[in-house]
Amino acid sequence: MPNSYHSRIGRQPSQLRIMVLPPLTVVIGSMITALPIITDYPILPPMGLLVMLAWRLIRPGFWSAWAGFPLGLVDDIFSGQPLGSAAFLWSLIFILLDTFDRKSVRRDYWQDWLIASVAIISVLVSGMLIVDFHSNILRLDLLVPQILLSILLYPFIARLVGAIDHWRVAS
Repeated sequence: MPNSYHSRIGRQPSQLRIMVLPPLTVVIGSMITALPIITDYPILPPMGLLVMLAWRLIRPGFWSAWAGFPLGLVDDIFSGQPLGSAAFLWSLIFILLDTFDRKSVRRDYWQDWLIASVAIISVLVSGMLIVDFHSNILRLDLLVPQILLSILLYPFIARLVGAIDHWRVAS
């Protein structure tokens, strides 16, 4: 009778799971914004951005700076933003985070939340400026609920991404 217990010592996690899961979760997060929720004002947080920030802050060396472009392009396709806006803004966020990671030694939970909050605010405000470029009217009162909900939702998303990352690297 064969033993159904197999030792985990010396086993390696699946390379497919290690490489595919982070971009796949960002794409799924970006797809959430395509849900048919109809409102007068933007309220739904940019889930793709939140998931991407969580992965980038939890695993700083996993993605290189150019990874923001294709992930942002996928987000542009699903979010309805002008094509290239999230690709540009996410690439800029990746470059700034790479620069910040080289200068800082160690971050804690609160610093990651602050970095994510600044990134969320800057991406949402810049996205509104890109969309309303011709009228050049910046209506922050419309963005405040979305910004607050996104900032308050980030710790939950980071915790979820941390659990996914734990499963991803487990053997």
